[in-house]
This record gives sequence, structure tokens and C-alpha cells, in this order.
Amino acid sequence: MITYNAENVRLPKIRKRDTTAWIKAVAAEYGRKVGDVGYMFVDDDKILEVNREYLGHDYYTDVITFDYDEDDIVSGDIVISLDTVRSNAALFGKTYEDELNRVIIHGILHLCGINDKGPGEREIMEAAENRALDLRHQYVKD
Repeated sequence: MITYNAENVRLPKIRKRDTTAWIKAVAAEYGRKVGDVGYMFVDDDKILEVNREYLGHDYYTDVITFDYDEDDIVSGDIVISLDTVRSNAALFGKTYEDELNRVIIHGILHLCGINDKGPGEREIMEAAENRALDLRHQYVKD
């Protein structure tokens, strides 16, 4: 089950049923099934608080993924700062919706085992994001 919640912000306008189908399809591409995944959309203040409390990091970020996977079942909590998504969209010359979708799937890709911190991993993650975003159009009708 995938849930979508918000704290301190309005829940973004996403087609939940279609987005859930897309997320499940992306997980299946990696041989995974979706268990319990909770999205929490927040503001910058909240994501900074989460980053400090749970990761010991003192900076803003767009997404934090907490992985509770078991075997081939993808489960976890994904916290997304809509403030940072909006500022990153402007910074990278993307639409807010495109950047939001990238971050939504970024968390799932982490749960599927793709990392982005080590040497060469960022390029692997970006390629996986692009493949997943291409797949999105089969499931989500904007």
C-alpha cells in the first residue's frame, strides 16, 4: 500500500491511483514488489528537522528515504520537501511537476537498491530516474 500525506504544506496535485501504478511498475523493473510505502510531503523546516534528528545532517534536501525493505518487498518512508523541489525546479530549468515526479521516483529507486553517493553512482541514479520517468507516461495521464 502506498500512502500520500502532507505536513505544513498542501498535498501536491498528483493522480494517486496512476502514480501508485507507475511506482509499482518501476519496482517490478527491479524485480521488487511494493509493500508499505509512505510519502510525506513537507516544507523545508520539517525536512531540516528530519535530516538533523535521524541522519545527523544539518542541511536542507529534497528527499530523504527510510528503507524498511524485506527481501524483494519495497517498503519505507519517503519525506519530500516541496519547498526544495520548487527551488530545484527553478535551478535546473525544469517544471515543478517534472521535478516532483523525479523526486517521487528517486525515493523508490533508493528502496530498489540504487545509491547515489559513491563514485559513479549519481550517473547510475540519473539514468534510472530517466528510464522511470519515461515509463511514467504509460501509467499517468496528465
